[in-house]
Amino acid sequence: MHRIIRKAGAFASAILLALLLGGYSTSALADESCRDSELFSGRLMTDICWTCIFPIKVAGIALGGGGSAPPGAAEASFCLCHDPLGVPKPGVTIGMWAPARIYELVRKPGCSLSLGGITLPVSDRRMQGTAGGAEFDEGDKHFYHYHTYAFPLLIMLNLFVDDNCVGDGYFDFDLMFLSELDPTWNNSELAFFTQPEAAAVANPIALAACMADATAATLGTPIDQLFWCAGTWSNSLYPFTGWDEAQGSLAENTNLLAARALAATHRRGLAWRTIGSDAMCGGQIDPIFKKNGYKWSMFYPLSESNGSHVTGESDYRWGSWRNILGLGNDTSFILWRWTDCCSSFM
Repeated sequence: MHRIIRKAGAFASAILLALLLGGYSTSALADESCRDSELFSGRLMTDICWTCIFPIKVAGIALGGGGSAPPGAAEASFCLCHDPLGVPKPGVTIGMWAPARIYELVRKPGCSLSLGGITLPVSDRRMQGTAGGAEFDEGDKHFYHYHTYAFPLLIMLNLFVDDNCVGDGYFDFDLMFLSELDPTWNNSELAFFTQPEAAAVANPIALAACMADATAATLGTPIDQLFWCAGTWSNSLYPFTGWDEAQGSLAENTNLLAARALAATHRRGLAWRTIGSDAMCGGQIDPIFKKNGYKWSMFYPLSESNGSHVTGESDYRWGSWRNILGLGNDTSFILWRWTDCCSSFM
């Protein structure tokens, strides 16, 4: 038996050596199952919607084009916050859209598109995801893992805002969450215990109300009061798991799971609300996902560099065509977050 194992190991080594001598590398082979989204490259400048930052509200006055502030944004011109010692510090209000997170949706456990296509040692092949696609069988369901990265791009580039306008304390690019380590992400029954309110909205009347949210989201303003709705992306935002019907486009299916991941972190107090007058001095814990405080733009595989979209907006307007045959079915999205803050005079 040991002799057979040694021969098998020698045979595998010979194959690897032949590949290396033939001009291949192990990283190139890994790219077939886990690709590089080239986040930190020229795409950082060319494939991000820089006009999506606008409008910027300074002292209540909107500067620049790009639409209007979302519902619920602060309207005051001046503000007053306290420093860590309790000393009051007056200032002017600033409100703007800013990149805050990167959400990547992958099938291979541990695959990191944003870190150059490396595979993190956090799981094994038994947790392999699927894009679904088969008809009339269980293959119609898809399952993706998600990874969340802090991405305060304007702070990283020292643009427009100061440190006072960081509502959650993240100043650099950082890996925040891995769904492979979350036992509720692939188990709907276990997930129910973290969001028991799902039972209250799991009925025909509540689901029928989502038709209004679908219309409103496609027009650019989802209905925050219908917190269980995901617009045109699904009948319901619940449950907060990686399983769903593979009936839409790649962009729609994966963006829905990214929205679920964001809603789950809000529900657990790990994501803070940064929109509203009460959030000007710091982010506020809010267990309900406020859809109007966020918007999305796809980054990989085809970037949404000339615009953005809100949660639940029909993918026919922004992304049903954003996939490249032969590159797999993994995606990444930039999450834009509206931040109201108090920029101190002192």
